Amino acid sequence: MKVLLIKTSSLGDVLHTLPALTDACKARPGIRFDWVVEESLVDIPGWHPAVDRTIALANRRWRRQPWAILGGGRRLWRELRGTRYDVVLDAQGLIKSAVLSVIARGSRYGLARNSVREPLAASLYHHRIMIDRDRHAIDRVRQLFAAALGYPAPESDVDYGISHDRLGPASYPVSGNYVLFMHGTAWPSKHWPEPYWRELIRLANGDDLMVLLPSGSATEKARAERLAADNSLAQALPALNLSALASLLAGAAGVVAVDTGLGHLAAAVAAPCVSIYGATDPRLTGTRAPRQHHLVAEFPCAPCLRRRCSYSGAAAVTPACYASVPPAEVWGTLQANLINHE
Repeated sequence: MKVLLIKTSSLGDVLHTLPALTDACKARPGIRFDWVVEESLVDIPGWHPAVDRTIALANRRWRRQPWAILGGGRRLWRELRGTRYDVVLDAQGLIKSAVLSVIARGSRYGLARNSVREPLAASLYHHRIMIDRDRHAIDRVRQLFAAALGYPAPESDVDYGISHDRLGPASYPVSGNYVLFMHGTAWPSKHWPEPYWRELIRLANGDDLMVLLPSGSATEKARAERLAADNSLAQALPALNLSALASLLAGAAGVVAVDTGLGHLAAAVAAPCVSIYGATDPRLTGTRAPRQHHLVAEFPCAPCLRRRCSYSGAAAVTPACYASVPPAEVWGTLQANLINHE
């Protein structure tokens, strides 16, 4: 069976799809996938042995450079039309992803109107599948694959199926034991306070651990450099591609993350990780894998699910809810539950 999978973004959503590929391989021996994904995430499909070809989508670049659509659009059209698929599976659930499924050749499957993010997308599928929206994102994708590809929805543990040899060797040299602190995230309300990160670095250094601080933007790079300033055991990492970062994560003694796609990357490569949640709720989109631990803020308005904190009362830190998740608790959790525990 040959399947075209459309799951274009974001980082966490794309990683959430990998366990469903593993399920499909177990239930349908010989199944093969081509995967349409945003070009910034093009490394990820190749980590799974069931993926033959990755078709890069340049939506984000095209928004910045509209003149590139003409040539890029023709290339994309040829790639989507070049193969007849047994199943074209839109796991994204947006109008733009549903349009891609129409261009491709094959029987189209996707979420039903009451299950999909943009209901109009469902009208473009041949087969519409109803999946409970009140389920974790990984479970929803696993159920969608099972229904579309004709096997019972699995209840087994999550298996991302990543072949670690496909990640390649870590391109950033690190000597000794190290931890990664994933401090960057899109929403201001999800940022753990900067003084807390400094204290957490101090606690890690006290255990003779190097702290690596990745970043994905100029703002995050500036924060990483502030946190690493005047500290020989903390390093702001240079820009790394996802494969290089995944290799570093796979070798880490531990990871601390806010609610960010890089936290899901840690889960995907089985890195021991403590994830901190304040404004958001891990019940539907939290990291899922062995050696993952969630610390959830306890505060009257948490989780608020708001991009910006609107709390106006007296507070020890900003956002206020994170006062209930102090550095000592985070570090103690990582030590007790995750670091060096196989």
